[in-house]
Parts: sequence; C-alpha cells; structure tokens
Amino acid sequence: MARQKVEMSEYERKRQENIAKTQALLRNLEMEAAEAGLAPTAKGPSSTKPRSKPKKTAPKNIKEEEVVPRRTSSRLKGIEADSDKAKRKAEEELEERRVADKAKRQRISDAYNFSDIVVAGKEWDMNGNFLSIVGPAKPYERTFDAEHAKETTDKGLRSLRERMSRLELWPEFEPNDLKITPERIYALGLHPTEEKPLVFAGDKLGNLGICDCSQKAAEVKVEDDEDADVEGPSITTLKPHTRTIHTFQFSPHDSNALFSASYDSTVRKLDLAKGVAIEIYAPSDATEDAPLSGIEISKDDANMLYFSTLDGRFGMYDMRAPAQKAAGLEIFQLSEKKIGGFSLHPQQPHLVATASLDRTLKIWDLRKINGKGEWRLPALVGEHESRLSVSHAAWNSAGQVATASYDDTIKIHDFNGAADWKMGTALTDAEMKPSVVIPHNNQTGRWVTILRAQWQQFPSDGVQRFCIGNMNRFVDIYTAKGQQLAQLGGEGITAVPAVSKFHPTQDWVAAGTASGKLCLWM
Repeated sequence: MARQKVEMSEYERKRQENIAKTQALLRNLEMEAAEAGLAPTAKGPSSTKPRSKPKKTAPKNIKEEEVVPRRTSSRLKGIEADSDKAKRKAEEELEERRVADKAKRQRISDAYNFSDIVVAGKEWDMNGNFLSIVGPAKPYERTFDAEHAKETTDKGLRSLRERMSRLELWPEFEPNDLKITPERIYALGLHPTEEKPLVFAGDKLGNLGICDCSQKAAEVKVEDDEDADVEGPSITTLKPHTRTIHTFQFSPHDSNALFSASYDSTVRKLDLAKGVAIEIYAPSDATEDAPLSGIEISKDDANMLYFSTLDGRFGMYDMRAPAQKAAGLEIFQLSEKKIGGFSLHPQQPHLVATASLDRTLKIWDLRKINGKGEWRLPALVGEHESRLSVSHAAWNSAGQVATASYDDTIKIHDFNGAADWKMGTALTDAEMKPSVVIPHNNQTGRWVTILRAQWQQFPSDGVQRFCIGNMNRFVDIYTAKGQQLAQLGGEGITAVPAVSKFHPTQDWVAAGTASGKLCLWM
C-alpha cells in the first residue's frame, strides 16, 4: 500500500528555503576565499555548518630582554666617565649579566645564606624555615609574657624584664578614648620633660596632636552633671603641614622647639612656649621638591638641620641662612631609591646612618666630602645589604645601629669603636655585618605604618633598649643584645600600635595606630 504524501506547511517551506540560501552563500564565500588564497589547508570536506566567530584577543607585545642585574650609578660610586675605572666597571657589569643569565636558566634566584644569620635567643635550624620563626600576624597572641621573665636565670636580666613587663596602659582612659590625631599616625614622640607624659603625634594629613597624659578621669568630667559620660583628656590639634608629617624631633638645645618634616617638602619649627610655627626650610625650586622622610638637629651645632628625602637625597641646611636660599644648603644624592630614614650618631654626629629601599644600610662620614657638583658626596664608610628593603636606621648612644627590614628581621650593628675612626675610614663587609638578628614580623602592608626600631635616648640604668610595634597588636621591647624585655599590650587596643617611642629618660612608652588612637604605658 503506497504511503500518502504529506504536504509541507508554509512555515517549513520557508525554513528550507532559508537553509538553502545560507548554504549557497557559504559555498560562495568559500570559493572566493580559495581564489584569494585564504582557504584552510586542512584536508577533508569543509563543513557547511556556521561556526561561531572566535573572540579577538589584544596582541601581546612581548619584548625579549636579557635578564641582567640592576645597574648601579657610577656617579654615586665616584667613577668618572670615560676613565679606565669606568671601562673596568662596564666589563664587570657585562660579566655579571652573563653570570646572572646562566643562573636564571638554572632556576636559581636571589640566594640567601641563612647560615650567616645569628638569630637572637635561638639556635638556627638549617632544616627549618626562617618565616616559620616569625609567623603571620595573630591578633592578641603573645610570644612573650611575665612568665618568661620569671624563668630568666640571669638576675640582672630578670629584674629588668620584670620591671619592663610591669608597665601598664594609662589606667585613666582606654586607647579608644584617646584619638590624638584625625588620621593615621606616622610620627610619635614624648616631650623630654620628666614632670608629666606629654605626647605628640603627626598624622597622614599634616595634623599635629598634643595630649597631656597627666590628667585624671575625674578632672575631665562635665561639671554639674552626674549622669554625663567621662570625656577624654585635653588634646590639642594643630595643622602645621599640608601633607603627611613623617617625622619630628625636639631640639637637643631647646626642648620648647619642635622641628617637623613633611611630605609637603618643608620643615617647620613649632615654638611650644609661644605657640607659633614658622617655616625653616622649603625647596627653592621644583628640582629640589621632594617629600621629606627624616630630620635631625645636630647635637654640636644648634643651627645645622639635616634631612632626607623619598628620592634618595640627603641635605644639610644652615638655618641662619635666609629662608629658601641656597647659600646655607647642600644636598647629596646618597641613594638611587627612597631613603626611608636616617640618624646621626649621638656622640659622633658627623657619622650618618641611612636606610634605603635599595635594601642597604650605609654609614657616611660628613667630615670628608669630595667631588664637585653632583659628584660631591660624603665619604662612604661602609654598607650592608639585606634581602629586602630597609625601613629605618637608628643610632644609640653606645654606637649601635638598629634597622628594621621587610625580610622580617631587626638587625643590630655594633660600631662601638666609632669614636676612634679616622676621617674617611672604610669598613670591611665583615665589620658591617650585624652582631645579632632578631626574627620579627614587619609585614605591615598598605594600611599600617611601617615598623621602626626606636632606641631610648638616655636609659637611666645604662641598658640600651629599643621599642618596635608588633603586628599582633603589642609593642616589643628588646636590648641591644637582642634579648626581649617585654611585650606591652592591654585591653582596648583594637589596631596595631605600629608607631612606638620611648621617653628619652623615663620608662614610658607611647604608641599610635592607623586610626589616630594613642596607647601609653607607664
């Protein structure tokens, strides 16, 4: 029986016509492509099915470069152009590039000899991991407490640990009630007076906060209102700068004179007795305009101001010269990268220690300055290179330098023979090595101010010690031998007290947080 022919609907007829037209168009395009030489070379019948159009990706401009060590400045090293010494340096750099290229192909990069490290208070385990000694930040987890002090066998050290561990937060007010600056604290210090704790703090936007910490809670209650809440102590806020106050110093010749250095490229002097702030230094032209990262007044000369910049320069300025005049100013390019901080030797102020983003600690002698123009530089006594950038370098009165580095270490370099150094003395690499290395988490990240080791200037018992913020929300105190004395903390500390400072003579420690809050231990 013959099948009955099914009549095609109008819709199906139109669909078949469209398919036929599409296939014909595709065949036509393939023929045109073949004639133009654009047809695919793959064998086999070409598909008539429409293919999805691949997404276009932006072409990558890959520039093949030879892996070489970072170039160094011949000018900073005192090498004259076109001299035999310059030619030898070029040959040495070429050989270094070849060695580095070979090392790169062998997958060996940035080797670090842990066997050279003297870890404070620990025997180094070659099978261990240096980062495992430090560990990531764990808020409120202690690594040192009063029990460590009790277990100390050395009587002198035990007594000092017990005394420092007894320091407590200012009992009258919690840190959350002590907002000393509107923004993140970058600089902190205590006035030299021993009559009362008077704390100064500089913040990100150029504000200077002053807190009288001798007040009692009862003194700041609202009168005639028994139900009123207790307010914070008296805090005065000034705005001497337009940008971050990176550092400040009380003049060693006048405790009423506070010198502050800022990212606005200026130095200002605040007269605490008169309540007036005046500009002491500002760059005379745009070529000298750079954020300031350090400031000191010479112990030997009340008129000499020293400063460092974030573009690697170091300046000496005679404040007797007219403002914004070059007559009393001399600037040296000591580093190709940012100088994070510097300090003068308290007893030998001609010796300068600089810490830089180029991973080096350098010691300079200002008594011997040679060269002309941009080649004019003080004598380089010696340098020590860390694995990562060095944040700050601080001298103590005993001739030791403490640095904090992003390689998670605090290094202490002992130069107690500095008084006997002849002008322009050059130290060997062995003499520049640290006497002790303390494992310490310095990974502050973007929102916490960089941790810096700060010595107590004139410890009453003669024991050199420094304080530094702890990422677990404490402040650590160490001796110059790397012995930990205390880990200061307390209730109400809700952020890392990153910026810490000793009182010059008293066992008072102040610290500031990214929220502008003040912690004070007495």
